[in-house]
Amino acid sequence: MKAKPNPRKAVFYASIALIASSISINSASAQGEDASYPSATITFVVPATPGGTTDVVARQVAKRLSERWKSPVLVENRAGAGGVIGATHVIKSKPDGYTVLVAPSALGVRSGLDKKLPYNAVRDLAGVALMAKTPSYLVVAPDLGLNSVADLKRLALANKDGVMYASAGVGSTGHLHAAMLAGSQGFQASHVAYRGTPEAVTDTITKRVLYVFAPGPNALPLAKDGRARILATTSQGGVGFASDLPVKPEVLTEDIGDDWYAAFVPAGTPDAVRKKLSSGIAEVLAMPDVKESLANIGAEVHTSTPAELDDMFRSYVATVGKIGEQAAIKLD
Repeated sequence: MKAKPNPRKAVFYASIALIASSISINSASAQGEDASYPSATITFVVPATPGGTTDVVARQVAKRLSERWKSPVLVENRAGAGGVIGATHVIKSKPDGYTVLVAPSALGVRSGLDKKLPYNAVRDLAGVALMAKTPSYLVVAPDLGLNSVADLKRLALANKDGVMYASAGVGSTGHLHAAMLAGSQGFQASHVAYRGTPEAVTDTITKRVLYVFAPGPNALPLAKDGRARILATTSQGGVGFASDLPVKPEVLTEDIGDDWYAAFVPAGTPDAVRKKLSSGIAEVLAMPDVKESLANIGAEVHTSTPAELDDMFRSYVATVGKIGEQAAIKLD
């Protein structure tokens, strides 16, 4: 025999649910977040092809954020023109927090060097959250007898005609790292641009050029196999990823730092929405399995508030511009 519904009990539980909902809304409001967001599908726009580090970071966060918020978070790849196509799409979208640019530090590099962009990224984008960083490594051929940056400097200075370094392209982060190294160490070096990092690394370890800066996945396996030698890295985090090498790499102090990955929205997006999205991303990045997944591709989790990312991005673009002028880096 079925028990009769208890109206008092139903009213009691409904009241509890209402109170819980009210507490949740009030808590979000107290933090300056928009409690009604999200109420529709969010799209993470990645200005690069699938499979790269930016794409992996975006998909890891999108999947977990969708699960936590019970609302779809999709990833859409809009590659082309060095990231300009994807960035332009987001900048022109409605500033409501539902179209989000997940971009690498190349966004800042391009913004600091390219005077012909159809937008001003510092003005036209608003920061949401820093997501991850990946250290770069200074790589040379293993049979040159070089064991330190000082050794590399001595070899370069001994060559009156100067030396050559490789990168994945003009204006790439690898180009900046390598140009800054030559400038800080006081030797002459010419840039050789390649189609990608693998090609640049190959010509370095076969001694067609002297050195290259490469991310962990392109540098660490070769160093562990003895096919390349790592002399330095862009952060202490890079030392940690290289802990099983015979010799720990030096940490470069005069460098632009690790490559980064971050989320942006169009300028004019309400601060309450930016804060809600930022805190959601931070919660996802704190998950142990997400940290482990990113560590597997040589990335360290790093988070920030929207204001902190705005400050970092503004400073980064300005610094890149100065480096570009000093190293005569020009994008046609």
